[in-house]
Order: sequence, then C-alpha cells, then structure tokens
Amino acid sequence: MRKVIDYVKENKKIFIVVLLIVVLIGAVYIIDKSKNRTSHTSSTNTMSATEVKLSGILSCIEGVGNTQVMVTESKDEILGVVIVCEGADNIMTRNNILNAVSTALGVSKKIIAIYSLTV
Repeated sequence: MRKVIDYVKENKKIFIVVLLIVVLIGAVYIIDKSKNRTSHTSSTNTMSATEVKLSGILSCIEGVGNTQVMVTESKDEILGVVIVCEGADNIMTRNNILNAVSTALGVSKKIIAIYSLTV
C-alpha cells in the first residue's frame, strides 16, 4: 500500500490528467445519453405541420370522427401515411379518406393505410 501512495505522489500530474480524462469521458457519455433520450421522446410526442393539417381535414369529413395521423417523410418525399380513425369500418368513409389523403398530399393510394380506432 505504501508503494502505491509513493507512486501516486511521484506521478501526481499524470494521475490528475488521467483522472480528468476519465471524468470528461464519463460526462460526455452521460450528456450524450440524456440528449438521445430527450430527442427521442420529443419526436414521438409532436406532430408535424402536415400531420396536424391532415388530421384536421379528415376529422371534418362526414363519418370519419376522431382521427390520428402519421406521415413518414424523407427529405423531399412522403414514404407512407397511416390514418387511424373511428369511421374506418365504413367502406364509403374509408374511400373518402383514401381520396382526400391522396389528393391533399399528392401521393399514391398504395402508400396510405387506414385503420379503425378502438374506443
């Protein structure tokens, strides 16, 4: 034990530098982990402007009712649209939703999925 204490006293500067590096690495890891956690939760809880507008339009269509919308986008293109609403069980309402979304977003009907909302 005495040898360790003497070694630390002789190499105090090296010991302090190594200790600071370890502390900095730990701090960076903790900060990075908290950033990832907050960015993930904020992105899952917010709706894009497109989703808000589309949800508002769809809920005004007769028979649609309560609506939730998710639009998956890349930089300049819409990859898919998911609509969950109360009126999706009715084939006419479903068709109206499909036409409205396709027209509003200028996308193919193939990338639009419509599901019933469980109450």
